[in-house]
Amino acid sequence: MTSFDAAIFSTHSSIKSGELDIAGVLATQLAADYGTPLFVVDESDFKARAKGWNNALNSAFGVSDGMVYYAAKSFVCKEIARWVSETGIGLDVCTGGEMAVAIAAGFPMDRVELHGNNKSEKEIRTAIEVGIGTIVVDSFHEIERVSRIAAELGKVQKVYIRVTPGVEAHTHEFISTAHEDVKFGFSIASGAAWTAIQEIRKSSSLNLAGLHSHIGSQIFASEGFAAAAVKVIAVLAKYRDAFGSELPELDLGGGYGIAYIPGEITLDPTVVMSELAAVVKRECAAAKIAVPKISIEPGRAIVGPTTTTLYTVGTTKDVALDNGATRRYVAVDGGMSDNIRPALYGAEYLAIIANRSSTATQINCRVVGKHCESGDIIIREIQLAQDLVPGDLLAIPATGAYGRSMASNYNHLTRPAVIAVKDGKARLIVRRETETDLLALEL
Repeated sequence: MTSFDAAIFSTHSSIKSGELDIAGVLATQLAADYGTPLFVVDESDFKARAKGWNNALNSAFGVSDGMVYYAAKSFVCKEIARWVSETGIGLDVCTGGEMAVAIAAGFPMDRVELHGNNKSEKEIRTAIEVGIGTIVVDSFHEIERVSRIAAELGKVQKVYIRVTPGVEAHTHEFISTAHEDVKFGFSIASGAAWTAIQEIRKSSSLNLAGLHSHIGSQIFASEGFAAAAVKVIAVLAKYRDAFGSELPELDLGGGYGIAYIPGEITLDPTVVMSELAAVVKRECAAAKIAVPKISIEPGRAIVGPTTTTLYTVGTTKDVALDNGATRRYVAVDGGMSDNIRPALYGAEYLAIIANRSSTATQINCRVVGKHCESGDIIIREIQLAQDLVPGDLLAIPATGAYGRSMASNYNHLTRPAVIAVKDGKARLIVRRETETDLLALEL
């Protein structure tokens, strides 16, 4: 039986008189006021999670200058950037567009980190001009480009080297990023990382402040992070032995998992950081180097659980299966254009009826979108009430990460609006696209 699960929905979500309530606002009211599909962000939950990761990092490592970077790629707009700024954490961007949002929001650029495996010269120049805090270099071409552009601008740019520690993260291949056969970073095992260190040290316009390691996304086991930390700290020790000084910073990435379906858990930042700190402190002590300033990137763990997508059911259709059973197809007014994750790598979600309670028998259903694709499936298999009808609302939780940010205009659908809810009030932070918007680019 599918029902409301407080472990998956945002902190301030509940069921009131049979209806889904998010931070004091009923789903029916949100749908009536703003339409569907609709992304609804629990503002207080977002800020609490950002602060929670920051507090856990600083508590575990006993410092106050560690940096938590919010992943702009998970979802960013000017209002989200302002929330991130208010909580005192940093912002991780990987394109000129994400950087433009940070600039437009007045985000402190010294707390911004620029990622990406193929940064353009324009992006690099803009980053250095606006005083970006750190550029994470990802190739020898980038070392040359950042060095040259910084010199042209008369600046010394702080950089990290992204290293691949050869750790196989237990996650989907598409979101695993630290094994050897991957597009990101410099391999430790092949010696490329060490060569990159030597190249950067030759440049007077680059300040090598530390190393960066990221093993993947949606990871629940701590062993991978620990294994990566061991290998990266060994590089820090080699650096000390070779040059007589220590690199002061280390970014250990993140990609911490969250719950999408019943039975899964959202990792507790206090537990995760405590385990990570134990490994880092142990390895640094063994190598006789100081514990560097540690940065992390929780990724979806901040925004993911805070957001719920609301859909309106448009049609239902019963289909006979080869085994004699029946599956009901429930079609909603969105689909792969606002949540590509199920089609991209088989992501799973929960859905509940948001506008009323039901005591009807639960039946086997498949929740699909309205796109002209057989693969336009949001939830492949779920038990939903037999009396579900067109006009009902479905709520899918934990869609804050990569829903709106990966959204497309496939079939010329307009991308949904984003609403912030807090203390019984809702406000628009990203308006719904219109067909006029779609046509505005055409000549």
